Amino acid sequence: MANNAGGTLARRLGTVDAVTIGLGSMIGAGVFAAFTPAAQSAGAGLLVGLVIAAVVAYCNATSSAQLAAAYPSSGGTYLYGRQQLGEWPGFLAGWGFVIGKTASSAAMALTFAAYLAPEGWERPLAIAAVLGLAAVNYRGVTRTARLARIIVAAVLAVLLLIIAACFSAAGNSGAGLGRMFDGGTNGGLFDGGWYGILQSAGLLFFAFAGYARIATMGEEVIRPERTIPRAIIISLGIAVVLYAAVATGILSVLGPHGVAGTPTPLAAAVAESGWSWLVPFVSIGAALAALGALLALIAGIGRTTLAMARDAELPIWLAAVHPRFKVPHRAEVALAVVVCLVIAVADLRGAIGFSSFGVLLYYLVANLAAFTQDNAQRRFPKALQVLGAAACVLLVATLPPSSLIAGAAVFAAGILYRLLRLRFAAARS
Repeated sequence: MANNAGGTLARRLGTVDAVTIGLGSMIGAGVFAAFTPAAQSAGAGLLVGLVIAAVVAYCNATSSAQLAAAYPSSGGTYLYGRQQLGEWPGFLAGWGFVIGKTASSAAMALTFAAYLAPEGWERPLAIAAVLGLAAVNYRGVTRTARLARIIVAAVLAVLLLIIAACFSAAGNSGAGLGRMFDGGTNGGLFDGGWYGILQSAGLLFFAFAGYARIATMGEEVIRPERTIPRAIIISLGIAVVLYAAVATGILSVLGPHGVAGTPTPLAAAVAESGWSWLVPFVSIGAALAALGALLALIAGIGRTTLAMARDAELPIWLAAVHPRFKVPHRAEVALAVVVCLVIAVADLRGAIGFSSFGVLLYYLVANLAAFTQDNAQRRFPKALQVLGAAACVLLVATLPPSSLIAGAAVFAAGILYRLLRLRFAAARS
């Protein structure tokens, strides 16, 4: 039985706020970092991978939107899976979200520090960023949305300048398309093979998954049955257009080998384009994007943790809601501590694959849950949910082996934890 003694959250977010939080999550460090491993897997085929990732994201987004309209409370797919499919699917969705996005939070913080910190100070600055943004979230969701607006506006401005620089350089040289498909290993569109393309899609999906944060905050959105579906689709649509423009631009300047060979492809493309004055702004934009994603991640994970704690799937003391600020303050403090510990041992590139593993399984549950909704709750055809579920399984299977092993191990730990908790509860009753 749900434990609601901790109180409820306040509805303060409108459509613009929800779209901003979703965009802040999706145009975070992914747009500055995910193209490198995607190019290593598929070369220019990352463009095909990007289309696949966007289609999968759309299917998942429609499922999330349909479910959020029916269940306007905190928890996202943890809540939806529990209500539509049962306790075990709900738990696995919540567990996948919490552990996957905790790793993502560490990755965002490390990306922020990588662009701004002096050498040797990356981890301390990353920890400081986590603690600072956790303090912002602690003071209330309206402050979270307000800061997200500022960050999103600044990052959008930087990305538009990067796109202009890349297309200007490609147009001036006349070699844009030739460089984009420069032949050789991982040069042509399909040289990486379909396995490489699908692997790039799984890695790029990491950058699209931010719209989940809108659904997890369903208890704080005004008129959620209308606002959440609209905000999810709008924010995803903007992100797809931006990512497509950025991917095409950097490939036209650097070529597939150039993108695969640098951890900072956007900065490298700007430097190569002749707009070298823009490079410092790219670094600032990347840092701000990572902060925006981290800000939304802390808020979203805290709400899912709150929902799971209310049902005793996590320690019940995490279900507390601050009497003044109306946020799950214990969950957010605990999250900040765990993320700081992960930062001490985190591998940035590995975190992308690990996060994709957890989040793709999270959306698998979302698609299955949406498929079981009746006609009165249905907003999108079942075919989208079938396609989304099948695609989630396929992309998980093509992730790098290290991500599969780590993800399977952590999910096994979660299953063991719940089995032990259920046995302990049965022994006490």
